Amino acid sequence: MFTLIRSLALAGLLCSTITLVHAQDSGALIMALVRKGILTDQEAEDIRAELLREAAVVPAPAFAGGKTTQRLSVGLRLQAQYAYLDTDLVGGLADPAATNHAFLRRVYFTLKAGLVGDWAAVMTYDFASGGYDEAILEWKPKPDVTFNFGLRKVSTAFEERSTSGNLRSLERSSVTRYFVESNNGRRLAAAGYRIGAFVDGRLGNSGFFYNAAITNPEKVDTFSGASSAGDATNNRPALWVGVGYGKTVPGFAWTTGVSAGQVPDQGGWGTTNFGRGHDLSLYSAFFEVTAERYTLMAEFLQAEVDRGVSATRDARPRGYFIQPSFFVNETLEVVARYASLNTDGRGVTLGDVIRSAPSGGTMNRSAEWYAGFNLYLKGNDLKYQLGLVSAKTKDPLTGGPAEAKTAGVRSQLQIQF
Repeated sequence: MFTLIRSLALAGLLCSTITLVHAQDSGALIMALVRKGILTDQEAEDIRAELLREAAVVPAPAFAGGKTTQRLSVGLRLQAQYAYLDTDLVGGLADPAATNHAFLRRVYFTLKAGLVGDWAAVMTYDFASGGYDEAILEWKPKPDVTFNFGLRKVSTAFEERSTSGNLRSLERSSVTRYFVESNNGRRLAAAGYRIGAFVDGRLGNSGFFYNAAITNPEKVDTFSGASSAGDATNNRPALWVGVGYGKTVPGFAWTTGVSAGQVPDQGGWGTTNFGRGHDLSLYSAFFEVTAERYTLMAEFLQAEVDRGVSATRDARPRGYFIQPSFFVNETLEVVARYASLNTDGRGVTLGDVIRSAPSGGTMNRSAEWYAGFNLYLKGNDLKYQLGLVSAKTKDPLTGGPAEAKTAGVRSQLQIQF
């Protein structure tokens, strides 16, 4: 019976792609199916990707340069954000100026092409950051197996791999940012965008899934990085692997898994003392559970960084976050989060982990609290988010304040098609 319900639901979604307007409206239906436990978040992501491929089907000779192009679609994600964050330094030091600004968080332009056979191509350009979000060739020889070749995010770090268009907490957690964002001598750049070969698959209807990749070791944040041929400091490949289990029954869905990455020559300390011989390993364990209107997501991340503190000391940073959310009705969702990070002597500032926050000294630990709501005007296609942020760093590693605190508000309006 449940298989029949799911089949009818998916058939309805695919039929809704007859016109572009229907494809846009399907976002709200997908969200409803997730809340009712008929679809997991991952299944919803797969359906959204398929909808984008099927929407705006055009004759290849009219719009596409390649004769084998069968489908061509165009997408946009625009996120306009405002942030007010005020930092207080404990210890009598002068406080930095508060952040009080509106800005474009993301402006994604996406082209997707379905080619003859089982091949496709996806390119997403972010006008806000001036870099690629994705640039891949895709081969799907079987319904349960997908190969990607090019630039995308590795699957290690569950929250980071999730699309930014579906974030319940407006910004990713401070823990995720520390392990994933670019290396500035404190953060690790241990996951996120890489260039290489990727495989994602499922074992039939068993619920088990897997992913693996072999990539360049360095994180790619710029156009020049994407086109670089590298040198002797980064010509050893990184290896990634993950396994998990997810299941959906009426009214209830869950996903859990573990993953790891072995990243050569990306360890070391400071901004100039990393490279050959200083390796880095990253480990992740996560789960996400949805029961009717409730969702609970949590993740634990740990890294092993060769010479992560100094020439004589390694580092083992670790952190976790837990994030419950609840749909008050069909359009209003409330969200909370707590995150905790211990850098094991490597160091962190508020600006490292709280986006847009003024910084305040290098500390060993950080903690973050978030509470907010999401108003789904048209599912994730038209969404307004508002959240209160409070965070602190403590246990100073260098001279400066004994503690730094930041508090404020962040809001965002998102539209995508």
